Amino acid sequence: MAFLDRWFGRNKTKDEAKERLQLVLIHDRTDLAPELLEQLRTELIKVICNYLEVDDKKIELGLEREDRTVALVANIPVKNIKRYIPNAKNK
Repeated sequence: MAFLDRWFGRNKTKDEAKERLQLVLIHDRTDLAPELLEQLRTELIKVICNYLEVDDKKIELGLEREDRTVALVANIPVKNIKRYIPNAKNK
């Protein structure tokens, strides 16, 4: 069955649904709008990709709340470190 799931792409839909559910749960726990969290995720990935080649399909980003403190927790699989940054200014 796993072979058919990979062949027909069911895992992608499952992963997307899981990610959407995680965003909703984070919103409920932190009072942060899902749209704002998604924008934060997009912008963080954009900046990180300037320096690292990452596996964007496996990125996990979330907020954890403990007492009155909220922490941004990210798991970003790195494929490669960029040695040259195209827009870097020479000093």
